[in-house]
Amino acid sequence: MDGAAEVLAARHRRHRAAEPLLSPAYEDAAACRELIATAYAADDASGAVALDGSRVVGYLLGAPKNDSWGVNTWVESAGHAVEVPEVARTLYAVAATRWLEEGRTAHYVLLPSHDAELVHTWFRLAFGWQHTHAVREPAEAGPVREGLTVRQPRRDEIPVLARLDMVLTDHQHLSPCFSGGPLDVYEERVADWEEDFDNPKYWNVVVEHDGSLVGSAVGCSLDVSSSHAGPAAPEHAGFLGFAAVFPGARGLGVGRALGEAVSAWALAEGYSSLVTDWRETNLLSSRAWRGLGYRDTFTRLHRLVGH
Repeated sequence: MDGAAEVLAARHRRHRAAEPLLSPAYEDAAACRELIATAYAADDASGAVALDGSRVVGYLLGAPKNDSWGVNTWVESAGHAVEVPEVARTLYAVAATRWLEEGRTAHYVLLPSHDAELVHTWFRLAFGWQHTHAVREPAEAGPVREGLTVRQPRRDEIPVLARLDMVLTDHQHLSPCFSGGPLDVYEERVADWEEDFDNPKYWNVVVEHDGSLVGSAVGCSLDVSSSHAGPAAPEHAGFLGFAAVFPGARGLGVGRALGEAVSAWALAEGYSSLVTDWRETNLLSSRAWRGLGYRDTFTRLHRLVGH
């Protein structure tokens, strides 16, 4: 455990040299050891360790999540570190033997994006790029295009907000995403909005065009998100948790207006960074958020064994 923590702390120091907005806490091996111990204690956790004599030079540690992701094993942001990228292939070969014996054929691994050699090593294990985590500095919003109005939503607009919630799920089912979960139920989305409309955890914003709502977004503290944790979580960060634009309004600058509005909110709230994530196969998201200055921090790769 101590040796693995040293390798992870060294990895994070290299990562922060490339992206200083990441938390400095995990440059400390003691903090890393706590993360690894938690991961090791998870139900059905397993993996592999690489030793040079008695010195740890790499490790891989995964655990399953619910089966909506397939019968799976997940390697989270603190679940893998190596001194030399090629060691990762042998670690996976050992660990995946057990995962397959347990019937776990869907494998996910979260890697530091700056380490192109490590990511490429996992590509050579037949993994593909599924998801991206990214960060930027909060900033004031620029001017919006003529004809657009950015404002807070009203409670009587919940029916439209619920429809906008469904836009993202619908889009994720299309080519080349092919990654949507179960389709949304309109009545459930309305009920969620009725329950959380006044929840102070969330900051909601909409864009209006020609008198109609055409887009919405939600900002909140990154603490609300369970998918950004450990080395993947900057300190005191805001989170762009959701954004959607009706298909007929795309190309009007609505997405940019929403993204910049959430950035300005994060700045006003005193957050030191702003985080979001997207499916890499979602062409709209991957282009829009990088176009707004988000920088990749972690890359989630995926492999479905046997296909």
